Amino acid sequence: MIHRAMSSNVGKPTNWQASAWLASRLAVWTFVLGAALGAAGDGTVTMAADRPNIVFILVDDLGKMDLGCEGSTFYETPNIDSLAARSMRFTHGYSACQVCSPSRAAIQTGKAPPRVRITDYIAPSGNNQPEQWGRNTRLLPASFRKELALEEVTIAEALKELGYSTFFAGKWHLGGEGFYPEDQGYDINIGGHEAGTPPGGYFAPYRNPKLQGPPGEYLPLRLGRQTAEFIHQAKDDDRPFFAMLSFYSVHAPIQTTEALWRKYRDKAERMGLAVPRQRFLFDRTQEVRQVQDNPLYAGMMEALDKAVGTVLDAIDDSGQADNTIIVFTSDNGGVTSGDGYATSALPMRGGKGRQWEGGIRQPFYIYVPGLTHGQENATLAIGTDFFPTLIELAGGTPPEGLDGISLVPALRGEQLVDRALFWHYPHYGNQGGEPSAIMRHGSWKLIHYYEDGRNELYNVEDDIGEQHDVAAVHPQRVQSMWRELHSWLEQVGAVFPTPNPRFDQEKYEQALAQARTVRMANREREHFQFLQPDFVPRGGWWERRGR
Repeated sequence: MIHRAMSSNVGKPTNWQASAWLASRLAVWTFVLGAALGAAGDGTVTMAADRPNIVFILVDDLGKMDLGCEGSTFYETPNIDSLAARSMRFTHGYSACQVCSPSRAAIQTGKAPPRVRITDYIAPSGNNQPEQWGRNTRLLPASFRKELALEEVTIAEALKELGYSTFFAGKWHLGGEGFYPEDQGYDINIGGHEAGTPPGGYFAPYRNPKLQGPPGEYLPLRLGRQTAEFIHQAKDDDRPFFAMLSFYSVHAPIQTTEALWRKYRDKAERMGLAVPRQRFLFDRTQEVRQVQDNPLYAGMMEALDKAVGTVLDAIDDSGQADNTIIVFTSDNGGVTSGDGYATSALPMRGGKGRQWEGGIRQPFYIYVPGLTHGQENATLAIGTDFFPTLIELAGGTPPEGLDGISLVPALRGEQLVDRALFWHYPHYGNQGGEPSAIMRHGSWKLIHYYEDGRNELYNVEDDIGEQHDVAAVHPQRVQSMWRELHSWLEQVGAVFPTPNPRFDQEKYEQALAQARTVRMANREREHFQFLQPDFVPRGGWWERRGR
């Protein structure tokens, strides 16, 4: 079994055996593809049965530190932990942006967000475009596309060319009508459309044009079941499959069942967490959660984990465990401020929408049967790397022009070429993030701020909490990294923010003072209430509404 029986160390391949296995496997897959292409005179491709299936699990707003295997003691994620225990865990794995749509575009295309002109979350209303910007900020955000261009080759389209059937379930958030998953290479689309949050919330009846459900149904469990059904049906197909399960969880609204809330409220009490204390710290622009004790969010985490377990069971039960690659990651950091203020990323600073490690460093797991068995790898990896990695594992050749690189050599235990990682976020995050660009090379991380042009430098190996800006101590390193970062921005055609002629400094300072005092105090009271024995959400428990 993928997530149970394989936990034993018995029969684990040595590094040499694993490398030999993958090399022979790739040779077979490449040979099969070439033979199929050469033999089919009409251009159709017939595939061999041993071409690997691929299941890609993408969670929305999941913080790296939200998982038990990464250190959380309050949330319970046994299925995900078990998957991680037999995957290669890239300990320095990153999303391509600190918010969702750009990261998702990067996964789909293998290209950096500014190259595909999607650098912020896509709001169907356009209210985060500069023309409609209504916030009192020093800069106007850069403009960006409101959909993933059809001209871009997605990972689903690339795998279809290799003979794969393709399936998508959950959050899309890369464009509206005409730009849905079914327009971008996916044969089946369950629930994916333009919205970034689940319309109507997590309990049916949903307000999602791509998904209906009986009253009280819990969305993550539904998406897990749908994906499991596809996996079972695919075993009778002569084609390999690519299934992307893209959860709406654990994005706001933070909603769970009364039973799960009660379980974690009681757990918090047993752990001594259900007491008045400081849960938030004001960090530069917003209050940021410093503790994991939210029982509503913990319930969402358990439901997410149960849905993942349903999918892993389906892979086992359908007899496809020995030929199914599994990827698990998140599109950005956990929501420590803004949205639901739901979790904490400590010891990392910040969270979703922010330029700190908490916003961009993610769980980044790749499971390859017979090859991975719980190794940790410190190679720098980023969301654009999934595309070329999976294409190579599928026996194909990644197309030209990608920003990501294949991680297959790292999966074999080989050293990858030294490289830097880059980010560009010319926007103000709803979670307090500032317009900035980032470069990570080795242990060094440079943050360049667009408001005033300053640079911060951190050694994130020694200072994962980014508390000590050492730019003044290393001016030459700062200059060198900024030149390289600036060169990359030019190369990818980055669009930059511009001065806001309506910015009012006095009003800005007043709003900041209000946030530090009144808003933060209100937030503390609200989150303490979640732990009270008589807590009931406004409007009643969600699973009972609409019945």
